Amino acid sequence: MEVTLTLSHWLYLLVVISVVVTMIKRRDVVVPSLVGIFLLGLVYAEGSFVSQIIFAIQTSFRALLTAGEDLFDIMLVIALMVAMLKAMSKMGADNLMVAPARRLLTNPHIGFFALGSVMYICALFFWPTPATALVGVMLVPIAISAGLPAMAAAMAVNIFGHGMGLSGDLIIQGAPGLSERSAGLASGSMLSYVAILSWVTGIVAIAVAYLMMRKDISANFAKVRSGTYVAETSLIAATTETKASPRARTMAVVVPVTFICVVAVMILSRYIPGIPHLRGGAATALLGGTAVLMLIVNTLAEDGNKGLETIVEHLRYGLNYAIKIFAPVIPIAGFFFLGAGAAKQILGEGAPALLFDLGRALANALPMNKIALSFGNVIVGIITGLDGSGFSGLPLTASLAAALGPIANVRVEALAAIGQMGAVWSGGGTITAWCFGLVATAGVAGVNPLDLARKNFIPVISGLAAAAIVAIFLM
Repeated sequence: MEVTLTLSHWLYLLVVISVVVTMIKRRDVVVPSLVGIFLLGLVYAEGSFVSQIIFAIQTSFRALLTAGEDLFDIMLVIALMVAMLKAMSKMGADNLMVAPARRLLTNPHIGFFALGSVMYICALFFWPTPATALVGVMLVPIAISAGLPAMAAAMAVNIFGHGMGLSGDLIIQGAPGLSERSAGLASGSMLSYVAILSWVTGIVAIAVAYLMMRKDISANFAKVRSGTYVAETSLIAATTETKASPRARTMAVVVPVTFICVVAVMILSRYIPGIPHLRGGAATALLGGTAVLMLIVNTLAEDGNKGLETIVEHLRYGLNYAIKIFAPVIPIAGFFFLGAGAAKQILGEGAPALLFDLGRALANALPMNKIALSFGNVIVGIITGLDGSGFSGLPLTASLAAALGPIANVRVEALAAIGQMGAVWSGGGTITAWCFGLVATAGVAGVNPLDLARKNFIPVISGLAAAAIVAIFLM
C-alpha cells in the first residue's frame, strides 16, 4: 500500500529521533515531546499564521488532556493501593503481612528465590516501588544476616519486582492496558502474551543472576555455618520484633485474604454464570474499589474517630506518589498518541495516524519478518526505557506493533508485548541506573546503583533475548 508522506510525517519522525537521542544521552525527554506536540499542531493547522499559533497552543493542551484521561484510571488505582499500604504501615500490619516469609530466609540459596518470590507477589498487588519499601525494609536485612550477599539480595528484589512483576503487571494491568490503548486493541487481549513473555524473561534473568552470584552465596553460607560470617550492612537495619496489636494482626490477615479472594473471582469470572468477565478496566475497577474499602477499614481500625481526618493524609500520600510517577509520562504519551488513533481526538477528524503511515512506508521499503520485528521492537523498547520511565515508551512500541503487525501478517498483541518487555525491563528499573526503582532497591540493600545496573545487565539482556525468540513463535 502506497503512503504519501507529508511535512507532518517527516516532522513527527524527526521528533521521535530527537526523543530517542535525548534518551540515549540520559536526559529528560519531556521538553522534546512538548515541543514536538506544539510544532505538529502548528504544521497541521490551516488558515492564517495567528490561527495556526492558536491551534498549536490548543493542541498542546488537548494532547496532554487525552493522555491524562487515558492514564487516570491507572494512576488512581496505584494511588489507592499506596494509600492503603500507608494505612497498614501506620499500625504495623505491613510488617506482619510479610512475616511468614521470614522462615524461608534462613538458607541464603533458598532465600534468594524466596525473597524474589515475595517481592514478585507484592509487586503484582502494590506495584514494585511500594513493594520494595515493604519487602526491602522488612526482609532484605534478614536475608543478608542469613548469609545472602547484599548485591544478590538487591538483584533478586529488582529482577523479580521491577522486572518480571512490572513488565507483566498481571493484576493491576497498568502496563498492558496502556499498550492496548496505544495499539487500538481490545482490553485484556494482550494479557496472555504479556504473561508468557514476562515469565520467560524473568525465569531466564533470575537463573542467570543466581548462577552469577552462586559462588558468593555459597562462600557466605559456609561462613555462616562455621560461625565466622559477618553480615554486610544494609542501609536499613533489621527490624526488631515488637508486640503487635490485635487489630494489626487482624488486618495482616484480612488484607491479603481479601485480595486473594478478589484474584480468585477475577480468574473464575469467565466460568461462573451471572458474574461479568473481569479483565482490563473491569478488573482494575474491582481492585481499586477493594483498595478503597481496605483503606477505610485499616484507617478506622487504627485511628477510630480520628480516621475521618487521617484517611485524607493517606489519600494525599497515595495521589502524590502516583502523580510523581506519571507526571513525566503524560506529556511523552501525549506526543506518541499523536501518531496513533488518538490523533483524531487531538488534531480533529481526518487527522492522519502519523506513526502508522511511517510504519507502512517503512514496510514498503524494507522486508518485514517475524525475527526482525521481534528483536527490533524489543530494542526500541529498551531505548525508550533509557529515560528511566518504563511506561513512557509503551505508546511507541505498541503503536509500532499496530502499524507493522498487519502488514507483516503477525499478531499485533505478541509484537506489542515484546516491545513492552524491552521498555519496562529497561525503564522500569533493572538496567537503568538513574531509574527510581533501581535506586530504591539499591538503597534498601546498601549497594551502589551503578554496580547493581551492571550486575543486572547480562541476566536481563539474556532474558529479553529469550523472550524475543519465544515471541517469534507466538506471532
